[in-house]
Amino acid sequence: MKTFYQNQDQAVIYSMGFLKRILRNNAKEQETTQNCRGSFETLSRDELQTHMSIKTYGAFDLTDAVRPSYDLQIVPKQGFRFDQHVDDSTGVKTPAVLASVTQHQLMDVFFELIDKLGDVVDVVLESSHHVHNSHQDLYREHIDSAVLKSVLLEFEDLLLNDGCTGIAVINPHKRQEVQLDEHKLLVMYGRPLDEFVATLIEEDVYPDREIQFITEAEHVHSSSARMHDRFEVLKNRLGID
Repeated sequence: MKTFYQNQDQAVIYSMGFLKRILRNNAKEQETTQNCRGSFETLSRDELQTHMSIKTYGAFDLTDAVRPSYDLQIVPKQGFRFDQHVDDSTGVKTPAVLASVTQHQLMDVFFELIDKLGDVVDVVLESSHHVHNSHQDLYREHIDSAVLKSVLLEFEDLLLNDGCTGIAVINPHKRQEVQLDEHKLLVMYGRPLDEFVATLIEEDVYPDREIQFITEAEHVHSSSARMHDRFEVLKNRLGID
């Protein structure tokens, strides 16, 4: 049986970033979610199942992990935009790129972006299985990038289709990070971002200043006991306690 849960992240787009992991204000995020009353609350289970079965919006295909609001406050589409994280205490700004990529391209683009981080990386698995309104971050340092990609290929179904699983790949020396978050958005942090941007454009993911992402309005995630079991296997394969 699949589990569906409602969320409204609004403009909180850094939930998996290494900067946000340090600065996360869980209480504020939980309050936002708990106060959310949206289009899913009056749906029957049949209506919800029907909505979750719709994955194509124009030329864009969603994975099974997440769906937009029932009233389509935001219609998913492909593209990217520049953004930044501002440290509240120091005022330091870290540039970011956020990208939405159609399902059949998503893993290929993710792997191309990982290649820009170098031969040895750190990896963080993020899980919100059984941890509603919060996340568990699981770290593994110093893994060969080629080995990592080989393992992740075996778990492509989990990474694409589980709305409670996210992953971040980090080069701490460069202070650069590439995420495939639980909404199946790609997020890149650090300086410079030129190589990431070039990769996106080469893969027909183009800049769009007006693009809005599924995280910026009400949306619903999907997961299952099978996906949770697969997450545990992936965690073990990566040597994460």
